[in-house]
Amino acid sequence: MAASEASSGERNAGLLLMAAAAAALIVANSPLAPAYAAALHLQLGPLDLHHWIADGLMALFFLLVGLEVKREWYDGRLSTPNERRLPMVAAAAGMAVPAAIYLAVVGSDWQLVSGWAIPAATDIAFAVGVLALLGARAPASLKLLLVTIAIIDDVGAVVIIALFYTAELSVPALATSAGLVGVMAAMNMFGVRKLWPFLLGFAALWAAVYQSGIHATIAGVLAALTIPLGRGEPRSPLKLLEHRLHPLVMFGIVPLFGFASAGVTLAGAQFGTLGLAVALGLFLGKQVGVFGAIWLADRAGLAPKPEALSWRQIYGAALLTGIGFTMSLFIGGLAFTDQALVDGAKLGTLAGSLTAGLLGFLVLRTAVPLPTPDADREEAREIFGEDADEDPTVCNDSFAR
Repeated sequence: MAASEASSGERNAGLLLMAAAAAALIVANSPLAPAYAAALHLQLGPLDLHHWIADGLMALFFLLVGLEVKREWYDGRLSTPNERRLPMVAAAAGMAVPAAIYLAVVGSDWQLVSGWAIPAATDIAFAVGVLALLGARAPASLKLLLVTIAIIDDVGAVVIIALFYTAELSVPALATSAGLVGVMAAMNMFGVRKLWPFLLGFAALWAAVYQSGIHATIAGVLAALTIPLGRGEPRSPLKLLEHRLHPLVMFGIVPLFGFASAGVTLAGAQFGTLGLAVALGLFLGKQVGVFGAIWLADRAGLAPKPEALSWRQIYGAALLTGIGFTMSLFIGGLAFTDQALVDGAKLGTLAGSLTAGLLGFLVLRTAVPLPTPDADREEAREIFGEDADEDPTVCNDSFAR
């Protein structure tokens, strides 16, 4: 993929998601609101439309996240302990501090405690879309750092969903799910290279996980771990599937989820303690956790910051991790059953994400870029080919290739 095309794709995906969220807010507060609500609750077989999007289509989003994580872990930016250390420390602090701030704000209100994970994750599409709007002020090393932290955030969010937002478990369905994962892993081990058997397995696994009581989207990550990936192989089944899923997910499923989930009737919704807790967790918790962890790791000699980045740029990137839109809305829908609380969590998510995104953009817009080292330029060229020389600020986003 040419560098200019990658940058345009990142920007367009982010802008489309922003437009979908804005459209949902407009429709939910217009005369079309009853039709919007009715459409989301339209029953289609065993699930209504909103649950088909949140439980079904979003499983493809998590499949794509899982493919990305596996590729980066075995054959990419997380393939060595040294490369994993800084983003893992930053991501861990960037999840723990927002959760702590959320719990501190809600205090002893046990009705709200279950929402502690809402501000823990970062929306990759939104964050990278903001970076793409910055052009030359977002160098390759900045995107690499931000995206890697966001990837680890998503893994953490998947684990949180599996452990803390699971209903009553069905042992037979869990056993079936484990068996299907075993069969798919065996296909990988015995050299199956066609994608269609794995896709059939993914569909069956989704149904089994849905019946098990664990959130069905976890099937996407489990299936991704079984897809074949040859180290250094340019056209492995995993990379091929990742490449094919990217436009469908980023230009179809994620904006659709944003449109289905961001609609809040502002006249009836209350920001309240819940909204404040989520907003502060995203805006304050993320920047303190991520930036603080990177600063401490650098000062302690545990993991140095990227040489190509100034501290101002790192602070701007830390702010952008506070854009929690997709994952925060998703977890908010799992955390509460009371629609008033779900709406309050949505308002907090929108307020925190918007504030973090705008301030992050302004900080990076006014940051003076450091000279791009040869190593940083070479890393961008390695990802994008010789076209990276045309625009050294462009790097691989979390779903590219």
